[in-house]
Amino acid sequence: MNGEPGAAVDGGPGSGESLPSAGVPTVVVAGRPNVGKSTLFNRIVGRRAAIVEERPGVTRDRLELEATWAGRAFRLIDTGGVVARGDRLDLLVSDQARTAIAQADVVLFVVDVTTGVTSEDDAVAELLRRVGAVVVVVANKVDSAAREQDAWELAGLGLGNAVPVSALHGRGVGDLLDLVVARFSAEAGTAAPGEGAGADAGSDASGVVASVTIVGRPNVGKSTLFNRLVGAERAVVHDVPGTTRDAVDTIVDTAEGRVRFIDTAGLRRKSRIDEGTEYYSLVRSLAAIDRSDVALLVIDATDGVTHQDQRLAERIDAAGDPIVVVLNKWDLLATERRQAVVADVADRLGFLGYAPVLRLSALTGRGVHRLLPALREAIDAYHRRIPTGALNEAMRAIQSAHAPAGSRILYAVQGAVDPPTVTLFASRRLQPGYLRYVERSLRERFDLGPTPMKLRVRLRGS
Repeated sequence: MNGEPGAAVDGGPGSGESLPSAGVPTVVVAGRPNVGKSTLFNRIVGRRAAIVEERPGVTRDRLELEATWAGRAFRLIDTGGVVARGDRLDLLVSDQARTAIAQADVVLFVVDVTTGVTSEDDAVAELLRRVGAVVVVVANKVDSAAREQDAWELAGLGLGNAVPVSALHGRGVGDLLDLVVARFSAEAGTAAPGEGAGADAGSDASGVVASVTIVGRPNVGKSTLFNRLVGAERAVVHDVPGTTRDAVDTIVDTAEGRVRFIDTAGLRRKSRIDEGTEYYSLVRSLAAIDRSDVALLVIDATDGVTHQDQRLAERIDAAGDPIVVVLNKWDLLATERRQAVVADVADRLGFLGYAPVLRLSALTGRGVHRLLPALREAIDAYHRRIPTGALNEAMRAIQSAHAPAGSRILYAVQGAVDPPTVTLFASRRLQPGYLRYVERSLRERFDLGPTPMKLRVRLRGS
Protein backbone atom coordinates (compact mmCIF):
# COMPACT_ATOMS: atom_id res chain seq x y z
CA MET A 1 0.00 0.00 0.00
CA ASN A 2 1.53 3.27 -1.06
CA GLY A 3 0.48 6.85 -0.54
CA GLU A 4 1.39 10.16 0.97
CA PRO A 5 2.05 10.41 4.67
CA GLY A 6 -1.25 10.87 6.45
CA ALA A 7 -3.35 9.23 3.73
CA ALA A 8 -5.73 6.55 4.96
CA VAL A 9 -4.60 2.97 4.51
CA ASP A 10 -6.74 0.51 2.58
CA GLY A 11 -10.01 -0.09 4.36
CA GLY A 12 -10.20 3.47 5.65
CA PRO A 13 -9.58 3.60 9.37
CA GLY A 14 -10.59 7.22 9.10
CA SER A 15 -10.17 10.03 11.57
CA GLY A 16 -12.26 11.57 14.28
CA GLU A 17 -12.35 13.38 17.57
CA SER A 18 -11.11 12.22 20.94
CA LEU A 19 -14.21 10.53 22.35
CA PRO A 20 -13.49 8.61 25.53
CA SER A 21 -16.38 6.23 24.92
CA ALA A 22 -17.13 3.41 27.33
CA GLY A 23 -16.42 -0.01 25.89
CA VAL A 24 -14.17 1.25 23.09
CA PRO A 25 -10.72 -0.40 23.32
CA THR A 26 -7.61 1.76 23.57
CA VAL A 27 -4.55 1.32 21.35
CA VAL A 28 -1.37 3.14 22.40
CA VAL A 29 1.54 3.84 20.03
CA ALA A 30 4.71 3.69 22.14
CA GLY A 31 8.47 3.38 21.86
CA ARG A 32 11.67 5.32 22.27
CA PRO A 33 12.00 8.74 20.59
CA ASN A 34 12.23 9.14 16.82
CA VAL A 35 11.19 5.68 15.63
CA GLY A 36 8.17 6.86 13.62
CA LYS A 37 5.38 6.65 16.21
CA SER A 38 3.60 9.81 15.04
CA THR A 39 3.95 8.81 11.39
CA LEU A 40 2.22 5.52 12.18
CA PHE A 41 -0.45 7.34 14.21
CA ASN A 42 -1.14 9.66 11.25
CA ARG A 43 -1.25 6.72 8.85
CA ILE A 44 -3.87 4.92 10.96
CA VAL A 45 -6.17 7.91 11.56
CA GLY A 46 -5.86 8.93 7.91
CA ARG A 47 -4.60 12.50 8.29
CA ARG A 48 -1.70 14.49 9.66
CA ALA A 49 -3.08 14.83 13.16
CA ALA A 50 0.32 14.63 14.88
CA ILE A 51 3.34 16.77 14.04
CA VAL A 52 6.09 14.71 12.41
CA GLU A 53 9.68 15.84 12.13
CA GLU A 54 12.92 13.92 11.77
CA ARG A 55 14.35 14.62 15.22
CA PRO A 56 13.58 13.32 18.69
CA GLY A 57 11.31 15.05 21.18
CA VAL A 58 8.72 16.54 18.82
CA THR A 59 5.73 14.68 20.34
CA ARG A 60 5.31 15.73 23.96
CA ASP A 61 1.65 15.49 24.98
CA ARG A 62 -0.58 12.47 24.50
CA LEU A 63 -2.75 12.91 21.40
CA GLU A 64 -5.98 10.90 21.18
CA LEU A 65 -8.36 10.26 18.28
CA GLU A 66 -10.85 7.55 17.38
CA ALA A 67 -10.41 5.31 14.37
CA THR A 68 -12.10 2.24 12.91
CA TRP A 69 -10.79 -0.81 11.10
CA ALA A 70 -12.88 -3.65 9.72
CA GLY A 71 -15.94 -2.25 11.50
CA ARG A 72 -14.21 -2.10 14.91
CA ALA A 73 -13.89 1.27 16.65
CA PHE A 74 -10.92 1.99 18.89
CA ARG A 75 -9.27 4.93 20.56
CA LEU A 76 -5.74 5.57 19.28
CA ILE A 77 -3.20 7.41 21.45
CA ASP A 78 0.11 8.82 20.22
CA THR A 79 2.76 9.28 22.91
CA GLY A 80 6.14 10.92 23.30
CA GLY A 81 9.29 8.84 23.43
CA VAL A 82 9.91 6.73 26.53
CA VAL A 83 13.37 7.38 27.99
CA ALA A 84 15.09 6.10 31.13
CA ARG A 85 17.11 9.26 31.65
CA GLY A 86 17.17 12.84 30.40
CA ASP A 87 16.26 16.33 31.51
CA ARG A 88 13.12 17.13 33.49
CA LEU A 89 11.03 17.71 30.35
CA ASP A 90 12.10 14.37 28.83
CA LEU A 91 11.06 12.58 32.02
CA LEU A 92 7.70 14.40 32.12
CA VAL A 93 7.03 13.29 28.52
CA SER A 94 8.00 9.72 29.47
CA ASP A 95 5.58 9.83 32.41
CA GLN A 96 2.78 10.82 30.02
CA ALA A 97 3.61 7.83 27.82
CA ARG A 98 3.72 5.45 30.81
CA THR A 99 0.30 6.70 31.95
CA ALA A 100 -1.13 5.97 28.50
CA ILE A 101 0.46 2.49 28.41
CA ALA A 102 -1.09 1.63 31.77
CA GLN A 103 -4.56 2.32 30.31
CA ALA A 104 -4.03 0.47 27.03
CA ASP A 105 -5.81 -2.61 25.76
CA VAL A 106 -3.15 -3.02 23.05
CA VAL A 107 0.26 -1.35 22.79
CA LEU A 108 1.93 -0.89 19.41
CA PHE A 109 5.62 -1.03 20.36
CA VAL A 110 7.38 0.71 17.47
CA VAL A 111 11.03 -0.10 16.74
CA ASP A 112 13.21 1.29 13.93
CA VAL A 113 14.65 -1.65 11.96
CA THR A 114 17.24 0.60 10.28
CA THR A 115 19.01 1.06 13.63
CA GLY A 116 18.16 -2.28 15.20
CA VAL A 117 17.42 -2.92 18.87
CA THR A 118 18.98 -0.32 21.16
CA SER A 119 19.35 -0.20 24.94
CA GLU A 120 16.41 2.26 24.98
CA ASP A 121 14.27 -0.29 23.11
CA ASP A 122 15.23 -2.91 25.71
CA ALA A 123 14.16 -0.53 28.48
CA VAL A 124 10.75 0.03 26.84
CA ALA A 125 10.32 -3.72 26.39
CA GLU A 126 11.06 -4.24 30.10
CA LEU A 127 8.44 -1.61 30.99
CA LEU A 128 5.84 -3.35 28.80
CA ARG A 129 6.56 -6.72 30.40
CA ARG A 130 6.14 -5.22 33.88
CA VAL A 131 2.73 -3.66 33.15
CA GLY A 132 1.51 -6.85 31.51
CA ALA A 133 0.11 -5.07 28.45
CA VAL A 134 -0.98 -6.85 25.27
CA VAL A 135 1.89 -5.86 22.95
CA VAL A 136 2.28 -5.94 19.19
CA VAL A 137 5.86 -5.23 18.16
CA VAL A 138 5.98 -3.04 15.04
CA ALA A 139 9.11 -3.16 12.91
CA ASN A 140 8.94 0.25 11.27
CA LYS A 141 10.77 1.57 8.19
CA VAL A 142 10.55 -1.76 6.36
CA ASP A 143 10.24 0.03 3.03
CA SER A 144 10.92 -3.01 0.84
CA ALA A 145 10.93 -6.84 0.93
CA ALA A 146 14.70 -6.74 1.33
CA ARG A 147 14.24 -5.10 4.73
CA GLU A 148 11.78 -7.72 6.06
CA GLN A 149 14.52 -10.05 7.32
CA ASP A 150 15.73 -7.27 9.64
CA ALA A 151 12.43 -7.57 11.53
CA TRP A 152 13.44 -11.01 12.86
CA GLU A 153 16.06 -9.38 15.11
CA LEU A 154 13.22 -7.80 17.11
CA ALA A 155 12.15 -11.23 18.41
CA GLY A 156 15.03 -10.82 20.86
CA LEU A 157 12.92 -8.28 22.76
CA GLY A 158 10.92 -11.20 24.14
CA LEU A 159 7.53 -9.84 23.06
CA GLY A 160 6.81 -12.06 20.08
CA ASN A 161 7.42 -11.72 16.37
CA ALA A 162 7.37 -8.22 14.91
CA VAL A 163 5.00 -7.03 12.20
CA PRO A 164 6.99 -5.36 9.39
CA VAL A 165 5.52 -2.05 8.22
CA SER A 166 6.46 1.22 6.59
CA ALA A 167 4.40 3.89 8.33
CA LEU A 168 5.64 6.48 5.85
CA HIS A 169 4.44 4.56 2.78
CA GLY A 170 1.60 2.53 4.34
CA ARG A 171 3.25 -0.81 3.57
CA GLY A 172 1.95 -3.58 5.88
CA VAL A 173 -0.24 -1.26 7.99
CA GLY A 174 -3.43 -3.08 6.96
CA ASP A 175 -1.98 -6.40 8.15
CA LEU A 176 -0.97 -4.70 11.42
CA LEU A 177 -4.51 -3.41 12.00
CA ASP A 178 -5.98 -6.85 11.24
CA LEU A 179 -3.82 -8.22 14.03
CA VAL A 180 -4.75 -5.38 16.40
CA VAL A 181 -8.51 -5.84 16.09
CA ALA A 182 -8.03 -9.59 16.53
CA ARG A 183 -6.40 -8.87 19.90
CA PHE A 184 -9.39 -6.91 21.21
CA SER A 185 -11.28 -8.82 23.87
CA ALA A 186 -14.75 -10.12 23.11
CA GLU A 187 -16.14 -7.49 25.51
CA ALA A 188 -14.66 -4.57 23.53
CA GLY A 189 -17.14 -2.28 21.80
CA THR A 190 -17.76 -2.46 18.07
CA ALA A 191 -18.86 0.03 15.51
CA ALA A 192 -20.47 -0.38 12.15
CA PRO A 193 -18.27 0.59 9.22
CA GLY A 194 -18.18 4.34 8.93
CA GLU A 195 -19.25 4.96 12.52
CA GLY A 196 -17.13 6.15 15.39
CA ALA A 197 -14.13 7.61 13.58
CA GLY A 198 -16.11 9.75 11.24
CA ALA A 199 -18.49 11.17 13.82
CA ASP A 200 -19.02 14.88 13.76
CA ALA A 201 -17.29 16.66 16.64
CA GLY A 202 -20.49 18.42 17.63
CA SER A 203 -22.92 15.61 16.94
CA ASP A 204 -25.45 14.22 19.41
CA ALA A 205 -23.47 10.98 19.44
CA SER A 206 -20.65 12.64 21.34
CA GLY A 207 -22.97 14.79 23.45
CA VAL A 208 -20.58 17.75 23.26
CA VAL A 209 -22.32 21.04 23.99
CA ALA A 210 -19.27 23.23 23.35
CA SER A 211 -15.68 23.18 22.11
CA VAL A 212 -13.37 25.49 24.03
CA THR A 213 -9.90 26.34 22.72
CA ILE A 214 -7.28 27.62 25.17
CA VAL A 215 -4.92 30.04 23.39
CA GLY A 216 -2.21 32.46 24.34
CA ARG A 217 1.48 33.27 24.14
CA PRO A 218 4.01 30.64 25.25
CA ASN A 219 4.44 30.08 28.97
CA VAL A 220 1.37 32.00 30.19
CA GLY A 221 -0.13 28.92 31.90
CA LYS A 222 -2.38 27.44 29.20
CA SER A 223 -1.51 23.81 29.91
CA THR A 224 -1.79 24.37 33.66
CA LEU A 225 -5.28 25.78 33.13
CA PHE A 226 -6.12 22.91 30.75
CA ASN A 227 -5.07 20.35 33.38
CA ARG A 228 -7.05 22.20 36.04
CA LEU A 229 -10.18 22.17 33.88
CA VAL A 230 -10.00 18.53 32.82
CA GLY A 231 -9.04 17.42 36.32
CA ALA A 232 -5.91 15.48 35.42
CA GLU A 233 -2.30 15.94 34.42
CA ARG A 234 -3.35 15.58 30.80
CA ALA A 235 -0.83 17.92 29.13
CA VAL A 236 2.87 18.25 29.92
CA VAL A 237 3.48 21.38 32.00
CA HIS A 238 7.02 22.78 32.11
CA ASP A 239 8.55 26.18 32.57
CA VAL A 240 10.20 26.23 29.12
CA PRO A 241 8.21 28.10 26.42
CA GLY A 242 7.00 25.84 23.60
CA THR A 243 6.28 22.64 25.56
CA THR A 244 2.92 21.98 23.88
CA ARG A 245 3.31 21.29 20.14
CA ASP A 246 0.00 19.66 19.12
CA ALA A 247 -3.51 20.85 19.84
CA VAL A 248 -4.65 18.36 22.50
CA ASP A 249 -8.36 17.56 22.95
CA THR A 250 -10.15 16.15 25.99
CA ILE A 251 -13.92 15.85 26.52
CA VAL A 252 -15.08 16.47 30.09
CA ASP A 253 -18.49 16.04 31.71
CA THR A 254 -19.19 19.28 33.59
CA ALA A 255 -22.11 20.93 35.37
CA GLU A 256 -22.68 22.84 32.11
CA GLY A 257 -22.78 19.66 30.00
CA ARG A 258 -20.12 17.80 28.04
CA VAL A 259 -17.35 20.20 27.00
CA ARG A 260 -14.36 19.63 24.72
CA PHE A 261 -11.28 21.49 25.94
CA ILE A 262 -8.48 22.01 23.42
CA ASP A 263 -5.00 22.91 24.65
CA THR A 264 -2.86 24.59 21.98
CA ALA A 265 0.75 25.51 21.46
CA GLY A 266 1.80 29.01 22.45
CA LEU A 267 1.46 31.41 19.53
CA ARG A 268 4.46 33.62 18.84
CA ARG A 269 5.24 36.32 16.31
CA LYS A 270 5.91 34.92 12.83
CA SER A 271 9.42 36.44 12.92
CA ARG A 272 10.22 34.14 15.85
CA ILE A 273 8.84 30.96 14.26
CA ASP A 274 12.12 29.63 12.92
CA GLU A 275 11.56 25.88 12.63
CA GLY A 276 9.14 23.58 10.85
CA THR A 277 7.68 22.15 14.05
CA GLU A 278 6.69 25.59 15.34
CA TYR A 279 5.10 26.46 12.01
CA TYR A 280 2.86 23.38 12.09
CA SER A 281 2.06 24.06 15.76
CA LEU A 282 0.87 27.51 14.68
CA VAL A 283 -1.26 26.01 11.89
CA ARG A 284 -2.89 23.54 14.30
CA SER A 285 -3.56 26.21 16.90
CA LEU A 286 -5.24 28.48 14.35
CA ALA A 287 -7.27 25.53 13.02
CA ALA A 288 -8.39 24.72 16.58
CA ILE A 289 -9.57 28.32 17.00
CA ASP A 290 -11.56 28.14 13.77
CA ARG A 291 -13.37 24.92 14.76
CA SER A 292 -14.16 25.87 18.34
CA ASP A 293 -17.26 27.53 19.78
CA VAL A 294 -15.44 29.80 22.20
CA ALA A 295 -11.82 30.76 22.94
CA LEU A 296 -10.13 31.28 26.29
CA LEU A 297 -7.47 33.92 25.71
CA VAL A 298 -4.95 33.41 28.51
CA ILE A 299 -2.82 36.42 29.44
CA ASP A 300 -0.05 36.49 32.02
CA ALA A 301 -1.26 39.14 34.47
CA THR A 302 2.29 39.77 35.65
CA ASP A 303 3.25 40.84 32.11
CA GLY A 304 0.05 42.75 31.32
CA VAL A 305 -1.33 42.89 27.78
CA THR A 306 1.48 42.63 25.24
CA HIS A 307 1.43 43.45 21.54
CA GLN A 308 1.30 39.73 20.79
CA ASP A 309 -1.75 39.35 23.06
CA GLN A 310 -3.44 42.08 21.01
CA ARG A 311 -2.64 40.30 17.76
CA LEU A 312 -4.00 37.00 19.07
CA ALA A 313 -7.19 38.69 20.21
CA GLU A 314 -7.59 40.25 16.75
CA ARG A 315 -7.12 36.83 15.11
CA ILE A 316 -9.75 35.18 17.33
CA ASP A 317 -12.15 38.09 16.86
CA ALA A 318 -11.72 37.81 13.08
CA ALA A 319 -12.70 34.13 13.31
CA GLY A 320 -16.02 35.25 14.81
CA ASP A 321 -15.60 33.26 18.03
CA PRO A 322 -16.72 34.59 21.40
CA ILE A 323 -13.79 35.20 23.72
CA VAL A 324 -13.36 34.92 27.46
CA VAL A 325 -10.22 36.78 28.57
CA VAL A 326 -8.33 35.10 31.41
CA LEU A 327 -5.82 37.08 33.45
CA ASN A 328 -3.79 34.18 34.82
CA LYS A 329 -1.29 34.34 37.70
CA TRP A 330 -3.42 37.06 39.29
CA ASP A 331 -2.27 35.93 42.73
CA LEU A 332 1.32 36.81 41.80
CA LEU A 333 0.42 40.38 40.84
CA ALA A 334 1.24 43.06 43.39
CA THR A 335 -1.89 44.69 44.80
CA GLU A 336 -0.81 48.18 43.73
CA ARG A 337 -0.47 47.02 40.09
CA ARG A 338 -3.85 45.33 39.74
CA GLN A 339 -5.92 48.40 38.89
CA ALA A 340 -3.38 49.43 36.25
CA VAL A 341 -3.50 45.98 34.61
CA VAL A 342 -7.31 46.03 34.46
CA ALA A 343 -7.18 49.48 32.86
CA ASP A 344 -4.57 48.21 30.40
CA VAL A 345 -6.90 45.38 29.35
CA ALA A 346 -9.76 47.84 28.77
CA ASP A 347 -7.45 50.05 26.70
CA ARG A 348 -5.53 47.53 24.59
CA LEU A 349 -8.40 45.07 24.13
CA GLY A 350 -11.11 47.70 23.78
CA PHE A 351 -12.33 46.09 20.54
CA LEU A 352 -13.36 43.09 22.70
CA GLY A 353 -15.67 45.20 24.83
CA TYR A 354 -18.19 42.34 24.93
CA ALA A 355 -15.69 39.82 26.35
CA PRO A 356 -15.73 39.04 30.09
CA VAL A 357 -12.38 39.35 31.89
CA LEU A 358 -11.72 36.77 34.62
CA ARG A 359 -8.91 37.08 37.16
CA LEU A 360 -7.66 33.72 38.42
CA SER A 361 -4.78 31.40 39.21
CA ALA A 362 -4.65 28.18 37.19
CA LEU A 363 -1.92 26.85 39.48
CA THR A 364 -3.85 27.20 42.75
CA GLY A 365 -7.35 26.96 41.27
CA ARG A 366 -8.44 30.29 42.74
CA GLY A 367 -11.21 31.83 40.63
CA VAL A 368 -11.34 28.92 38.14
CA HIS A 369 -14.90 28.08 39.24
CA ARG A 370 -16.11 31.21 37.40
CA LEU A 371 -14.91 29.94 34.03
CA LEU A 372 -17.66 27.43 33.16
CA PRO A 373 -20.58 29.83 33.84
CA ALA A 374 -18.81 32.50 31.74
CA LEU A 375 -18.33 30.01 28.91
CA ARG A 376 -21.98 28.93 29.09
CA GLU A 377 -23.15 32.54 28.89
CA ALA A 378 -20.87 33.28 25.94
CA ILE A 379 -22.02 30.20 24.02
CA ASP A 380 -25.71 30.90 24.67
CA ALA A 381 -25.28 34.44 23.34
CA TYR A 382 -23.32 33.10 20.36
CA HIS A 383 -26.33 30.97 19.35
CA ARG A 384 -28.97 33.62 20.13
CA ARG A 385 -31.66 34.32 17.50
CA ILE A 386 -33.85 37.44 17.73
CA PRO A 387 -37.42 37.17 16.38
CA THR A 388 -37.90 39.40 13.34
CA GLY A 389 -40.87 41.25 14.85
CA ALA A 390 -39.00 42.07 18.05
CA LEU A 391 -35.93 43.10 16.06
CA ASN A 392 -37.83 45.60 13.93
CA GLU A 393 -39.70 46.98 16.92
CA ALA A 394 -36.30 47.60 18.50
CA MET A 395 -35.02 49.29 15.34
CA ARG A 396 -37.94 51.74 15.39
CA ALA A 397 -37.22 52.61 19.03
CA ILE A 398 -33.49 52.98 18.34
CA GLN A 399 -34.11 55.38 15.44
CA SER A 400 -36.71 57.29 17.41
CA ALA A 401 -34.16 57.92 20.17
CA HIS A 402 -31.37 58.80 17.74
CA ALA A 403 -32.03 58.95 13.98
CA PRO A 404 -29.22 58.36 11.47
CA ALA A 405 -28.04 61.46 9.61
CA GLY A 406 -29.43 61.58 6.06
CA SER A 407 -30.62 57.98 6.09
CA ARG A 408 -33.27 55.66 7.49
CA ILE A 409 -33.28 51.98 8.41
CA LEU A 410 -36.30 50.49 6.70
CA TYR A 411 -36.24 47.07 8.38
CA ALA A 412 -33.85 44.46 9.74
CA VAL A 413 -33.52 40.67 9.74
CA GLN A 414 -31.17 38.32 11.53
CA GLY A 415 -29.70 36.23 8.77
CA ALA A 416 -27.45 33.97 10.82
CA VAL A 417 -26.22 32.90 14.24
CA ASP A 418 -22.74 31.85 15.40
CA PRO A 419 -22.26 34.79 15.80
CA PRO A 420 -25.56 36.74 15.63
CA THR A 421 -25.57 38.51 12.25
CA VAL A 422 -28.13 41.23 11.49
CA THR A 423 -28.73 42.75 8.07
CA LEU A 424 -30.02 46.35 8.03
CA PHE A 425 -31.89 47.52 4.94
CA ALA A 426 -31.30 51.27 4.74
CA SER A 427 -32.22 54.11 2.38
CA ARG A 428 -28.62 55.43 2.36
CA ARG A 429 -25.19 54.62 3.73
CA LEU A 430 -24.92 54.47 7.54
CA GLN A 431 -21.95 56.01 9.32
CA PRO A 432 -19.62 53.69 11.36
CA GLY A 433 -20.42 55.62 14.53
CA TYR A 434 -24.14 55.04 14.06
CA LEU A 435 -23.59 51.33 13.45
CA ARG A 436 -21.71 51.13 16.76
CA TYR A 437 -24.69 52.81 18.41
CA VAL A 438 -27.09 50.30 16.84
CA GLU A 439 -24.94 47.35 17.95
CA ARG A 440 -24.68 48.66 21.51
CA SER A 441 -28.44 49.23 21.65
CA LEU A 442 -29.25 45.75 20.34
CA ARG A 443 -26.87 44.17 22.84
CA GLU A 444 -28.60 45.96 25.71
CA ARG A 445 -32.14 45.22 24.52
CA PHE A 446 -31.63 41.52 23.81
CA ASP A 447 -28.97 40.76 26.42
CA LEU A 448 -26.57 39.46 23.79
CA GLY A 449 -23.72 39.67 26.28
CA PRO A 450 -20.30 38.14 25.62
CA THR A 451 -20.42 37.31 21.93
CA PRO A 452 -19.21 39.05 18.80
CA MET A 453 -21.95 40.48 16.61
CA LYS A 454 -22.02 41.37 12.92
CA LEU A 455 -24.05 44.16 11.30
CA ARG A 456 -24.42 44.21 7.53
CA VAL A 457 -25.99 47.05 5.58
CA ARG A 458 -27.87 46.74 2.31
CA LEU A 459 -29.11 49.85 0.50
CA ARG A 460 -32.61 50.00 -0.90
CA GLY A 461 -32.59 48.66 -4.44
CA SER A 462 -29.20 47.00 -4.09
